[in-house]
Parts: sequence; structure tokens; C-alpha cells
Amino acid sequence: MRGVHWNIDPVLFRLGPLELHWYGLLFAAGFLIGIRIMTWIYSSEGRAPQEVDRLLLYVLIGTVVGARLGHCLFYDPAYYWQHPLEILQVWKGGLASHGGALGVFLALFLYTRVHSGSGYLWLLDRIAIPASLAGALIRLGNFFNSEIVGKPTEGPWAIVFDRVDAIPRHPVQLYEALAYALIFTLLLVVYRRAGHRPRPGTLFGLYLVATFTVRIGLEFFKLPQAAYEAHFAFSVGQWLSVPFVALGLVLLVRAQRTAVK
Repeated sequence: MRGVHWNIDPVLFRLGPLELHWYGLLFAAGFLIGIRIMTWIYSSEGRAPQEVDRLLLYVLIGTVVGARLGHCLFYDPAYYWQHPLEILQVWKGGLASHGGALGVFLALFLYTRVHSGSGYLWLLDRIAIPASLAGALIRLGNFFNSEIVGKPTEGPWAIVFDRVDAIPRHPVQLYEALAYALIFTLLLVVYRRAGHRPRPGTLFGLYLVATFTVRIGLEFFKLPQAAYEAHFAFSVGQWLSVPFVALGLVLLVRAQRTAVK
């Protein structure tokens, strides 16, 4: 059978009843690196870096709650309607990036209402930079978990996920991780070239358009994530991505008409 075989244990190490998963490590790394990036941004723009610690709590809660609810509502609503208490069992897996994005948007909105000093769009523009890198690390976590696997392929780059089956498949998690890493680089370059003062909405608009256009394209290489979408022409992930792309385009057009203050 062609293809590189992948059979890494999702658990990095065990200590008695405690387990550290690759996914959890990479998820946490995304937040820790994000703190460093946001601290640098705040310092570069003459703002108090101490605000980042307070901001992190909102982002963390928004990400986890939004991603969990997104998975339950978008991808398996029938099951969780019958087993509502399992919605709280995050450790069993099941997080949706679209729900995570919505959760972060809401969390940042609440943050700007409670803590004055940071405009909502200003914050979305800056948080887009570490968010794209965190997305890349999370997809690497999916790869270590042998989840969100791709469709079969005969290409020499195919990977056989032994924990799933013996079929060579697109390593779509790696495609997505690489794409998000490139988006992170793009946003960082745009931010620096703008002298740390990009037109409002530029970074967030670029993030939305690039990230969710990638998501729409790569969904064609993934196996269906929801049982009810098996015969859909477009996946749930693709339909959910369309509004994000549209919003990003609106922000980019608006940004071109807005003078930098």
C-alpha cells in the first residue's frame, strides 16, 4: 500500500491518571505564543502590555465555549439534543473552528464593553495575527490525533492514518496548517509595513477572506465531518465559511475608504 504510515500515539506522555496530549500541548502553545505576540503589539503601540493577561481570559473562554457549542450545534445536533449533558464533556473531543471564531468575536466585544481603551475593530485587527498562527498549531494537533482526515489519493505525498484505516489519504491537516502559517506571515508583514498602524479592518478583513477561502477550498479534500452532509454538494464547513468571507470583503472595501487616524 502506497503512502507514508502515520501511527503516532495522540498522548505525549502519561503520569498515572494524568495524560498530556499532543493536541492539548499545541493548543496551549498557540495561546502562549499569542500572548507574546499581543504583548509585543501592545508595547509597539504604546499600550500597557499588562492588558494582555486580562484579554487572554476572554479569548480562552470564547474559544473553548464557542468551539464546543459550534461542534455540537453544527456537526452533530441530533446526538447532543438527546445527550445535552455531554456538551460539557470537552475532554472527549469535538471542537469546531467556526464556532471558536464566533466565540472569540463575542468575547472580544464583551471585553471592549467592560474594559475601555481598546476599540472593537482595533482589537480584531491585532488578534487576527496570533489567531492565524494558533490555527496552524491546532491543525497540527488534529494531525497528531489522526482526525479530520482527507479523502483517498494516489499522490506520493499521501499518508496512511493507521488509527483510521489502511487507505492513503490527503494529509489535509498539514495543508491547512501550512496555509494558516502563510496567512500569519502575510498579516505580520502587512502590520509591520503599515508602521503598526494599518487601516482599520485591513488585518481582520484579510484574515477572514484568506482563512475561510482556504477552508472552502480544502473542504473538497476532507471526509465529511457531519453525518448528515454525506450527500451535500458543499460541506457544512464550506457553507459556514461563506459569511466570514463576505464579511472580510466588506471590511477590506471599507478599510480602503477609511483614512488612518
